[in-house]
Amino acid sequence: MSTRTDALTRREQILKEAARLFAERGFHGVGVDEIGAAVGISGPGLYRHFAGKDAMLAELLVGISERLLDGGRLRVEGAGGAPREVLGSLIDGHIDFALDDRPLITLHDRELDRLRDEDRKRVRQLQRRYVELWVAVVRELYPAAGEAEVRAAVHAVFGLLNSTPHLGAPLGRSAMEELLRRLANGAFDALAAE
Repeated sequence: MSTRTDALTRREQILKEAARLFAERGFHGVGVDEIGAAVGISGPGLYRHFAGKDAMLAELLVGISERLLDGGRLRVEGAGGAPREVLGSLIDGHIDFALDDRPLITLHDRELDRLRDEDRKRVRQLQRRYVELWVAVVRELYPAAGEAEVRAAVHAVFGLLNSTPHLGAPLGRSAMEELLRRLANGAFDALAAE
């Protein structure tokens, strides 16, 4: 049992370092030897865990899309049903993603087109389902807003929250969380304005 846990831990370490390196230098700017060195194994040793860099990239981008969707569903189910609470929970979850997974945001922006068609389509399907979770909640909270306007607002809030990799670290974690929360809620509250 502990061997399996160790293997999963090593795999997660490899993915974390691959994401960081790919985000810093681009997918083609990083070799397997560098990824291996970052986690203390030989580059060829990575092939015990992954078929290659392409497989790492696919697992990173499909994996984060799955995590966002699964996490969003759990937040919707666990927030008690009141639209304001559900939206607040979704916002908090996405803020955690935006602050904790900055390399994955950068990687998605730069490298999504490098995925095989099948993996890219999977990422897009998962993302659409994640957006639909948000759209349903926002439409319930702002029933007078049209669907196209709500959909645009959801994408705009994602853009705002996903801009964190470009901000550096001007504020501490809690101050940044609070600012992003206020900005996201303010953007959605604009749907109520005439």
